[in-house]
Amino acid sequence: MNADDKIIITDDAVINPGDLHEDFIRSSGPGGQNVNKVATAVQLRFDAANAPGLSERVRERTIKLAGQRATKDGVIVIEAGRFRTQEQNRADARARLTALVAKAAEPPPPPRKKTRPSKGAVERRLKSKAGRGSIKKLRGRVGDE
Repeated sequence: MNADDKIIITDDAVINPGDLHEDFIRSSGPGGQNVNKVATAVQLRFDAANAPGLSERVRERTIKLAGQRATKDGVIVIEAGRFRTQEQNRADARARLTALVAKAAEPPPPPRKKTRPSKGAVERRLKSKAGRGSIKKLRGRVGDE
């Protein structure tokens, strides 16, 4: 990915490369001695609160969906250290950020419509309850009549 490639998710959700800041840190994952020497894990920071490529609705939902990964200032921090190379971790962090913003860009589900059971369904339920009650009454002691 070039430095000037925009990540286009939807029309109202575009991540500009200038909005991303990457720091490389030491990883705790696999790699043997290499883990102690090379900073392969990436810490990706995305300032969602001030990103011009996000609409207001997508910006708010992105920060909300990020949860603990978002700071008070609206900066989303994603750490990726699953792989042994910087490039793989970098691609993983960007993919996770893209998935987060894509989920935030989805339209919210429509509100639930209240429904009522039909009259016949209510009658059937009450009839079955009465039947169960009469069966249970018959379980009393012999001679209780």
